[in-house]
Amino acid sequence: MLQADQVLQERYQLKQKLGQNAGRQTWLAEDLQVVPPEPVIIKLLTFGGDMQWDDLKLFEREAQVLKQLNHPRIPKYRDSFSIDDRTLWFGLVQSYIPGDSLKDLLTQGKKFTETEVRKIAVSVLQILIHLHKLNPPVLHRDIKPSNLIWGEDQNIYLVDFGAVQDRAAAEGATFTVVGTYGYAPMEQFGGRTVPASDLYALGATLVHLLTGVAPADLPQSDLTIEFRDRINASSRLVSWIEELIEPSLKRRFSQAQQAFDALKSGHLSQTGSRKISPPTHTRVKLRKSREQLLIELPPTQHSSLEKLGLWLKIAVVGLIGAVSLLSFCMAIAYGLAFSGGGLGFSLVVVLAWAGLGFHFLQTTFGYERIAIDEQDFLIQKLLFNRCIRQRKGVNSEIKDVFQSLQIEASGTFDTTYSRSKEIITIQTQDQRYSFGLGLSAVECVWIAQEIKSWLRL
Repeated sequence: MLQADQVLQERYQLKQKLGQNAGRQTWLAEDLQVVPPEPVIIKLLTFGGDMQWDDLKLFEREAQVLKQLNHPRIPKYRDSFSIDDRTLWFGLVQSYIPGDSLKDLLTQGKKFTETEVRKIAVSVLQILIHLHKLNPPVLHRDIKPSNLIWGEDQNIYLVDFGAVQDRAAAEGATFTVVGTYGYAPMEQFGGRTVPASDLYALGATLVHLLTGVAPADLPQSDLTIEFRDRINASSRLVSWIEELIEPSLKRRFSQAQQAFDALKSGHLSQTGSRKISPPTHTRVKLRKSREQLLIELPPTQHSSLEKLGLWLKIAVVGLIGAVSLLSFCMAIAYGLAFSGGGLGFSLVVVLAWAGLGFHFLQTTFGYERIAIDEQDFLIQKLLFNRCIRQRKGVNSEIKDVFQSLQIEASGTFDTTYSRSKEIITIQTQDQRYSFGLGLSAVECVWIAQEIKSWLRL
């Protein structure tokens, strides 16, 4: 029975058990032969009981692969040994990486930002590019939050190569089935793993970081993880992740370098871009023909706090205006002197009140119409079927159509707060045309997709 402070091989002093399951133990230890003693990680496998021959083969394979790897963000192989203390133990010693696993950070309640998720994605892809370009390719086969360490040096490390495959997968060949449900793709459970399998696991991991929910606990549609409606991230990042987690290998990124280039450039491969179905219960009206695409967007929906703030402003400004006008009228009626400045102030207040009222009407009852024909596009704001504002552009100048975010500052008289809202943006050579404020993220992505599809972008 292994215990803390026990010394193995007259060299490694066990300090803290980090994990244990079915014949496996992971310990934080110190290498006493180094001055001063250095922390190391020791993975131990016991022969017998629940341990199977496949477990031993995987353990030996991990040791052999780690010996050959030399990457700054992969733990380095240091030693391996076996001990016979009435039970046969096999040990694997690796360098220790101070930091926290992404799983631990999730458990602690950390909310990962889009910037952090992009950094993690780039870091893991850089490691996978190195692994997959080796001859033969090295496939990790178990990428998940618990196997990614956010180091104290702010770098991301890939650990636990216990499921690694270090040989090319021949057509029809079968291997030991490994992986974690929710993160491993279907082909991996079928016994065949390819570089794109690691990309799927990375995508599922990023979904977990963005939603805070394990992929296995998220709803699925045609074996595809549904997560768009649970996050607030840019459309391009979401679409990129969706291509990572495509169930079909034909529609998924095939190589880490390909996925890395797409993330950096923002351009997906031709096989990706899964089509988004019209959201259920949407109030958006969309009609299309060969000659025209017509979209009508409902009035913006405001939160209760926003409505309260607007009503308070209207009420207070209206009250001030009414008192000013009443004072002016009484002064005239009783022949009292009333300065021109006082009259000007009253008129300014009345105009401000009228402006607030008009703003309330257009945000409550106004709607948008987007009309696109073969040559031009027209974005109109309508109130009671009358156009109050419009912008026009030329289709040939459109570079992209995408979902984006707009930061709004609002609040009451003594409280100001900001929030981001979804919008749809048409990007031309030198201008941006935005609309759809207040729609859901899924509606924005769907509409952007429909416009791009109709324009054949």
